[in-house]
Amino acid sequence: MYMSFARITAAEAAALIKNGDNIGLSGFTPAGTPKATTAEIAKIAHAEHEADRPYQIGIFTGASTGLSCDGVLAQEDAIKYRAPYTTNSIFRGKVNEGKIAYNDIHLSQMAQELRYGFLGDVDWAILEVCAIEDDGKVYLTAAGGIAPTVARLAKKGIILELNSFHSAKSIGIHDVYEPKDPPLREPIMITKVTDRIGTTYLQLDPKKIVGVVECNIPDEARAFKDADPVTDKIGENVANFLMAEHKRGIIPESFLPFQSGVGTTANAILGALGSNPDMPAFEVYTEVLQNAIVDLMYKGRVKCASTCSLSVTNDKLLDIYDNMDFFKDKLVIRPSEISNSPEVVRRLGLIAINTAIEVDIYGHANSTQICGTKMMNGIGGSGDFERNAFLSIFTCSSVAKGGCISAIVPFCSHIDHTEHDVKVIVTEQGVADLRGKSPIERAKTIIENCAHPDYKQFLWDYLKISQKGHSCHNLAATHAFHDTFIKEGDMRKVDFSKYTL
Repeated sequence: MYMSFARITAAEAAALIKNGDNIGLSGFTPAGTPKATTAEIAKIAHAEHEADRPYQIGIFTGASTGLSCDGVLAQEDAIKYRAPYTTNSIFRGKVNEGKIAYNDIHLSQMAQELRYGFLGDVDWAILEVCAIEDDGKVYLTAAGGIAPTVARLAKKGIILELNSFHSAKSIGIHDVYEPKDPPLREPIMITKVTDRIGTTYLQLDPKKIVGVVECNIPDEARAFKDADPVTDKIGENVANFLMAEHKRGIIPESFLPFQSGVGTTANAILGALGSNPDMPAFEVYTEVLQNAIVDLMYKGRVKCASTCSLSVTNDKLLDIYDNMDFFKDKLVIRPSEISNSPEVVRRLGLIAINTAIEVDIYGHANSTQICGTKMMNGIGGSGDFERNAFLSIFTCSSVAKGGCISAIVPFCSHIDHTEHDVKVIVTEQGVADLRGKSPIERAKTIIENCAHPDYKQFLWDYLKISQKGHSCHNLAATHAFHDTFIKEGDMRKVDFSKYTL
């Protein structure tokens, strides 16, 4: 089907990428991300650095990648600039050492910021595909990401990784659509989760395809911890809260679509929702689809799902491919600027559930940085969904590090989501409904319902020493929890008696 294009090895493809080039990748999470060429680029970087020659590139992605991209390239100091989200620990270490210029961008904005020219040129696009046609039609694998944009913008050419691990049975699952830029942009005409507005393929300019790398490489699916009593209780608290909202008519009888973040807590929440006998079968409009949602689809508890990425384990991914007759009218994969579109999120009235590192007593949330300085992963799509959702929920365990860290603090060390965007906070301790409350009312609700017992009195003490106003703060003590942890290793050693107004 692709006789028009040269077959090249991954090493030959990598040799095309020169020092200073910017590459744009398909994929969203390790799903759908090219893996053969980037691993070879890392070898080139190693050799160039051994020869005392410079070699660094810029990387534009849909979201995180895997070890064969962010991991090996960061290990070889081959990354000069990278955007947006990432989860790789090696990469994270280099960022926090100041060795990589990392730009944390809302995922819905990544493709358009490239088109607007905000981030520089895209020299090469490297796309993972499961099928290629001679006229330049290609079929993406397990994710949408920013593939349409980087392919169109690539100035030097497009490299295709034809990965036979991904079955061509999946052809038809994608809905590829790239919006026009202002002032020509039109409404994104999605009014239902299953609406399709684009094509099942990505149309490339055949002249830009410099070669096809044939490979068979599984996705580098992330394994998450099993649920534990804390995550199970968070899931139970979320489910009970939503069912109470449903019962009193705040949530419509037919319910509303869900968006959920990624990880163990997200799986626990979805499991609790799916197992609640009073919860009607629901829809999902999200950026990442995890195993829990697939299992609920099989059980009829999730009617349909729209996503940007099949961020599932490899056995589950192959199961989806083998059962496409079941999924073809229930599942759609979109580019990230559509899956995360604020316009669509608000129109559909999503219930957005995401995880925070910490929240403060006034309802601000920090989802990216430890103690305000160390990057964890990035904001991802949480801002896209939470600000525009019908109901925005943040979850976290009330404590971390064996109780040495409180996730409920006087003031967040870094704020990604302001009090204006956070409606509900849930920990294993309980639920804080912040809707319609003044700042001091929010503070009292969060301390009482969400803080761990070890920290409640400390938080009440903080309020007592704070300057009264619309919000109550003692500016000298706002980060006393964090300062104490850095110095003593345990926030419970904080001493608010030394702070005066």
